[in-house]
Amino acid sequence: MTSLRTHRSFLSCLWVALCAFVVLQACKVSYGFNDAGSLPPSVKTIKIAPFENKARYINPQLAQKFTDKVQQKIISNTKLTRTNSDDADYVINGVITTYDPSQTVGVSAQQASTNRLTITVHVVWKKDASQNREVEEFDVTRSFDYSAKLSLQQAEGQLIDEAVRSLTDDIFNKMFSNW
Repeated sequence: MTSLRTHRSFLSCLWVALCAFVVLQACKVSYGFNDAGSLPPSVKTIKIAPFENKARYINPQLAQKFTDKVQQKIISNTKLTRTNSDDADYVINGVITTYDPSQTVGVSAQQASTNRLTITVHVVWKKDASQNREVEEFDVTRSFDYSAKLSLQQAEGQLIDEAVRSLTDDIFNKMFSNW
């Protein structure tokens, strides 16, 4: 009797593992098709113009960090070749429009006050730029909370890399994954 229970338990575990494997494989294939299928075969080059910072408050490092991170993300995750030519298949321009620190107060007296840094980047994406065929514009915005005990300059040291990475991922996903 114990042998039968052990056998059934083993088969149940095997069945669960097999189902989990199939589900994980399906997710992997679905993700792979999203990335690979989003670029037409004729698109080979991209021009990424330097990002501009037109926010009310200017962090002098931010525009260059965005430019570098967007270039790195696109070149390392697509088949596109970077060029400086205006005849590129895709041309991307970005403008940092919002860089605003603000105070937020904790919900209760026991909760410490926090501040929030909100960053918005406006992106202009010209597809088939040499033919002036299609232009898509969109904004990506993220907010990052930090302790009210920190000055903005102290918080920037902790938040800027995360902010640039998160917003770059949002830009990439909007352009190449249709999210």
